[in-house]
Amino acid sequence: MKGLRLTEVRQRFVRNLGLRLLALLIAIGLWVFVNAAQHETQTDLVIPVQYTGLPPGLMIINEHPQFVNLRISGPQTLLSLLDPGRMTVHLDLRGVTPGEADYKITTDMFHIPRQTSIEQITPSQITLDIDQIVTKSLPVHLDTSGEVADGLEIASVQLQPATVAVTGPQRMLRNLGSLDTVPLDVQGLAADVTREIALADSGPLIRVPVTQVMVTVHLGDVIAERQFHNLPITVRNTSLRAMVIPHTVSLAVRGPQRALNGLSLNKAVFIDAEDLRVGWYEAPVMVDLPKGLQVVRQQPEKVKLRIYR
Repeated sequence: MKGLRLTEVRQRFVRNLGLRLLALLIAIGLWVFVNAAQHETQTDLVIPVQYTGLPPGLMIINEHPQFVNLRISGPQTLLSLLDPGRMTVHLDLRGVTPGEADYKITTDMFHIPRQTSIEQITPSQITLDIDQIVTKSLPVHLDTSGEVADGLEIASVQLQPATVAVTGPQRMLRNLGSLDTVPLDVQGLAADVTREIALADSGPLIRVPVTQVMVTVHLGDVIAERQFHNLPITVRNTSLRAMVIPHTVSLAVRGPQRALNGLSLNKAVFIDAEDLRVGWYEAPVMVDLPKGLQVVRQQPEKVKLRIYR
């Protein structure tokens, strides 16, 4: 009888052994899964921020976050169910006025499952700088780079349009006196030029209705002075002998620099002795100059002139 019982026990033990082992493995797996699911952990979420209700005529002028970061703790299975897209922070800006406005980001703004908790919010406060939107007419200013050809300068600039009405924050436009163009390269320029040129970037908050203007640059001579010393004085229009005291003069001549650079006044300074007879005279000193040049200082202006045979 004892041998039969052992055989029966062994048969019962090996009966459906495969199914029993499978059931055991499933049970162990479920135990591991449940315990792992209940394991406390943390996760960081990036939550969008939406600003709504800003009154017409106002705008936000400072950099402000488009997202806040949440650190949430709780069971892993619950944390895995959180969807940042459904946790958007809505900041209601109705009723704000120009100036700074602070908004605290608190835990009650987020709907999270029970057994989870918010450990940290970054940033926990958002400060908005609000300003009034205004329109202002600004003159366009041509910015240049380089130097025009020697002896020339930019005499005048024509811009079309010459003024542009821009829209933006009142505080920014209050200190903005003009709209600059991008630099126009005038290096070595020797003749008038007309071309289209872009306006420089005024920043993301200022709306400029045009992006380019037409510019015409007119060149003119650089006006300068040149000193001449100890120029000999000649006597013209007489057949008699003459003596001049003093016999030299110093001059300052004003005119286009290009004309002055090559100017020579040898034999250009003289006394007109026409109709003068023998004797002593106080005679004005005269200068022959090319057109466009003029004497601005002279020493002496008159000299003593002796006419004799």
